[in-house]
This record gives sequence, C-alpha cells and structure tokens, in this order.
Amino acid sequence: MTSSTSLFIEFALEKKVLQFGDFLTKAGRKSPYFFNLGAFNDGDSLHRLGEFYANKIIDSKIEFDMIFGPAYKGIALVSSTSIALSSKEKNIPYSFNRKEAKDHGEGGEIIGSKIKGKVLVLDDVISAGTSINEAYNLIRSNGAQIAGVIVAIDRQEKSENMLSATQEITKKYSIPVFSLINLKDIIHYLETKKDFKIELELIKNYQNSYGVN
Repeated sequence: MTSSTSLFIEFALEKKVLQFGDFLTKAGRKSPYFFNLGAFNDGDSLHRLGEFYANKIIDSKIEFDMIFGPAYKGIALVSSTSIALSSKEKNIPYSFNRKEAKDHGEGGEIIGSKIKGKVLVLDDVISAGTSINEAYNLIRSNGAQIAGVIVAIDRQEKSENMLSATQEITKKYSIPVFSLINLKDIIHYLETKKDFKIELELIKNYQNSYGVN
C-alpha cells in the first residue's frame, strides 16, 4: 500500500466518507462499510480531493485530451481535478452532462468543453457500471473515444459472472480503470491499526463472501 493510498483512506475516515457499520448496497448485500463521496462537502475537502485525482491521473500515465464527469458526483470531481491539474501546469478541458437535456438558452446535454479526442472519465465508484456505460455512449455519440476511467474506490465485488464491475468495464470497452483505493487497500490499512479489529474481521468476512479472486 502506497503512502498516497494510506493518506486517502485517512482523509476519507476523517471526513466520514468511509464509514463502518451495517449498510445495504445497491446489490442488496449487507455491507460492513460504506463510501459516500458526497461527504467531501466543503472547500478544503474538494481541494484535497482534486489533488488526489490529479496525482492519480499523472501517476497512471494514461493518454487523454480532456476529462468528463457523469452527473451528479462527477461534476465536482472534474471541476476540482481540472483546477488541481492546472496548478501542475496541465491546463485540461473538462465537461459534464445534465441528467436531462436543456431545451432553451445554450441548450444541449453537455456543460463545459466540447467532447472530443480521448476522454478520461472521472467518477466516484463503479457499482453496476451504469453511469460508465452512459458516459461511453455519450462520448461516442460526440465522435470521441473513452480513454479510461478513474474512480475513488473499487469495491472489488463479484457479480453474477464472477467479475467485478471494474473488470467488466475493462473487458467490455478495452480501457484501463484506475482507483484511488480498493477493498484490499482498506483491509491492509486496518491491519496496521489496533482500534479496528472488529471492523477488520467483518470486512474480511465480507470479502470472502463477495470479493473477486
């Protein structure tokens, strides 16, 4: 586990983005942890979040021309990340979509830069892959191509076909998918702490039941 990974987990715990308890996932599973990116809800948090994404983008060495954020959580992500990238002398165009196309004023479905070239998608988490599939179709309909995806967390859970949502997206579109942290990172982090023995045991049990190999 890298220092950046550990720092992001501590950041998520500090802001109660990463919580431990009894939660129900979209898949109907009872999960011992929950990740809510929306709890990064102040200026300092957004600034730091953008820095984490920008550093991940640079470290990934992925080739892209612009970044795109699926509404709604992707809006804050591309905004904060583009600012963070500009501080590193990388002035990158960004855009995001509306849930419903606007039929007055400037109209259309896209806000920000015109979608073109190689597009890197930023999102919070891949669950069923719905928002990524929608982003892929939107990007292709604008004559561009999806270069890859970066999310905050990869839950590394298997679906009916025994693949994780990340693996499904990678296989379906032949693109790389990166995450700031994943389930294994959380487990490794908890293993270094004395105050999370119960949480660690519950999460390991959850991983044994639903985690991908």
